[in-house]
Order: sequence, then C-alpha cells, then structure tokens
Amino acid sequence: MNDFDIPIFKKAYDLYKLFHEYRKLVPKQDRFTIFERCEHLILDLIENILQASGEQKQEKMPTLQRASLKLNMLRVFVRLMKDVKAIDSKKYVALEGVVDEIGRMLGGWIKSTKG
Repeated sequence: MNDFDIPIFKKAYDLYKLFHEYRKLVPKQDRFTIFERCEHLILDLIENILQASGEQKQEKMPTLQRASLKLNMLRVFVRLMKDVKAIDSKKYVALEGVVDEIGRMLGGWIKSTKG
C-alpha cells in the first residue's frame, strides 16, 4: 500500500493545508511564535505517521506514541491560539474538529498495534 493512501496521512496533510491558509490571518506577533510552533508540530505529526507506516509492527509503537504526544501538544497550542485571539472561534472549531478526528484514527492505530 502506498504511504500516501493512508487515511490518517491524508487527514494530517489536509490539516496542514487548512492551517497554512490561516497564516496570513494570524497577527504578526503570534505568527512567529505560537503559530509557527503549531506548524512544526503538524509537520512532525505527518513525519511520524509516514515513519510508522513504513515500520514493522513491533517497531511502530514508539513512533505512534511520539505522534500521539505531538498531537496532544498541538491540541493545547491550538486552544491557546484561540484564547489569546490569534485565531477566531470559527477557525478554532475547524482545526479542533480535524485534530480530534486524527486523534481517533491515531488511537485506533495504537490500539490495533498493541493487540
């Protein structure tokens, strides 16, 4: 199976595209701090997903756990962006919906890898 056909990869890829659209709308003071930090977390998440997709089952768990940690950090920082008004509530809801969906997919992948 092609790594780019994995649904969680597609979802993370789409999350980055959506996040990137918001760049020009984020105040400059936040663009090079919390926004950039979130951007790096999304890219790290995509990298972990691609890495895990190419690993043997017994090697996947540490990579999936790193991806899960990155996703949880992203959740906190996206919420913080909303709270400091770097993004509005509508954009927050859109981002959080995709992040939640990725979280469910990642949780299922971790569960199936454990079992």
